[in-house]
Amino acid sequence: MSGGDFHWDICLITEPRFISRVPENEYIENIFRDEDMLLDALEKHHLRCTRVSWDDPHFDWASVRTSVFRTTWDYFERLDEFLSWFHKTRHLTDFQNAPELIEWNMDKAYLWDLASRGIPVPSGYYLSAQSGADLSEICRLSGWKNFVLKPAISGTARHTYRFSENESDKIVPLFETLNKTEAMMLQEFQESVLSDGEVSLVMLGGRFSHAVQKLAKPGDFRVQDDFGGTLHPYSPTQEEIRLAERALSHCPALPVYARVDLIRDKENKSCVSELELIEPELWFRRHPEAATQMAELISRNLDS
Repeated sequence: MSGGDFHWDICLITEPRFISRVPENEYIENIFRDEDMLLDALEKHHLRCTRVSWDDPHFDWASVRTSVFRTTWDYFERLDEFLSWFHKTRHLTDFQNAPELIEWNMDKAYLWDLASRGIPVPSGYYLSAQSGADLSEICRLSGWKNFVLKPAISGTARHTYRFSENESDKIVPLFETLNKTEAMMLQEFQESVLSDGEVSLVMLGGRFSHAVQKLAKPGDFRVQDDFGGTLHPYSPTQEEIRLAERALSHCPALPVYARVDLIRDKENKSCVSELELIEPELWFRRHPEAATQMAELISRNLDS
């Protein structure tokens, strides 16, 4: 297709829950607020924009020049269906970020890839689906006191459990059930999360834009707002910014947009807890200039 044959320049990809605004629902209102800011910034570049759920059976993805994952926050709950759609659609429209980034980032095995390249990440084990692993023995041999168990493909703390060395036997039946169908990660729990939470650096075009700090509610370790976590302004150190830049430099391609989540390890040094390259929340409502910057990056990509 030539550029003039496309009906849309940009499609922001969401999921069914976030197609319609829900009155008096602040959570969904924040989603629309952020996406409206990006749409407004894109439209200032005279780009024709739309917003579609990834599973919409009637939308023609070939009618769009490029598509941007934004709030596809159900993909890990419908993984087979999502992957089928993704592998078909990648040949119909361009994606920002690139498909190879999406595939690499989907499975948290990428953390071991980063570690092999010298990026500090929390200590852990990757347990493939149907591994037959003896979780109690792994916990014993690790020498750790506290652990986190989570799926390798997941989000919003789905099936994420914290437990101590004395509780490992209680977790074994749960692990064995989950591991029958999906890969799991066992990591050493970093106590700093309880006091300092997690720092998220938003990176646009590989460069730092803005940051937030996410704190868990008292008595919990999960920083997501689904579990009562709260969001706070944050000014990262140069060390943290350099670590985020280094981590992105080892990605299969440079992300147009990214979020680098950092925590402090037991030596009080920053490490990468996650890279969010598919559908990260970017909090434009807290830093409006970032929506303008991201729109400029996408516009330049379309012109190149």
